[in-house]
Amino acid sequence: MATYKALVCCRAGVGSSVILETRVKQVVADEGWPIETTHGSVDQIASFDGDLIITMSDLGLILEDEGKKDLPYVVSVRNIVDAAEIKAGLEGFLKEKGAL
Repeated sequence: MATYKALVCCRAGVGSSVILETRVKQVVADEGWPIETTHGSVDQIASFDGDLIITMSDLGLILEDEGKKDLPYVVSVRNIVDAAEIKAGLEGFLKEKGAL
């Protein structure tokens, strides 16, 4: 099974993305999904060579509005500590990849 690379990011890459990445790692571990994460800032998106971007919903909307069609799959999360919301977003990604 392939391992997918995810960038967990926020505007500054310091606070929110660290909290979100911690929660994402918990969900991934609980489910046994093949997703590796790193966290960073929105500035790292352009050079990110992975499969998935996980971010807060406000930043996700901006990425969609800008029409970033060449971006990897984007999971937008409203509540960065809500495991069910994170799980649902990651399930959507894995289903699209045929991994679920």
